[in-house]
Amino acid sequence: MKTKLKKNESVVMVIRPHWLILVLPVTLTIAAIAAGVWIGSYGLLLPLIPLFYLAYTAAQRNNNIWVVTNLRVIDEFGFLSQNSKESPLDKINNVTYKQTIWGRIFGYGDVQIQTAAEIGSTVYHRVERPKELKDTITRMQEEYKESQIRSQARELAHAMAENQKGHHRADVATELERLFELKQKGILTEEEFAARKKKMLDI
Repeated sequence: MKTKLKKNESVVMVIRPHWLILVLPVTLTIAAIAAGVWIGSYGLLLPLIPLFYLAYTAAQRNNNIWVVTNLRVIDEFGFLSQNSKESPLDKINNVTYKQTIWGRIFGYGDVQIQTAAEIGSTVYHRVERPKELKDTITRMQEEYKESQIRSQARELAHAMAENQKGHHRADVATELERLFELKQKGILTEEEFAARKKKMLDI
């Protein structure tokens, strides 16, 4: 992976194109070697082009990766040239995957990531373990949202605690974070959350 990680960012999953993309160059290489042996000494040069094609395809596969972190999905591709595209988790609207009957047998498929309008849609073709990639992205989105909620609650609690007297700051932060999570889960309505927050401020 060539992309530099951000502060507090960690890699959760790395996916590459499925090994089936190597089948054609391997087959051509074997056929060329067999033909070269049959032809004789002059035929030994015959496998050179298929071998180069195999090496190039393998290098491309090794450098074409999709990385899921706790903050974003990174798409790196290119062997001779280096290219990178990223989709922040909070900009991803939907993740789907598709497998044909052969994809289910051999374990490959296509994964589509739909992001904000200005970024558009990205499709990763013939990736290994497509369902696991889709599920990992979805799980990291949920964890990212939960961490954002906790962070916002702590910041709001800190600001509220600064204006209160006779309350321990840690107690206020803990209670407000709990109320905030209850609101996000749908247990408290917006009005109930606002009322309890006001009551805390008025104490």
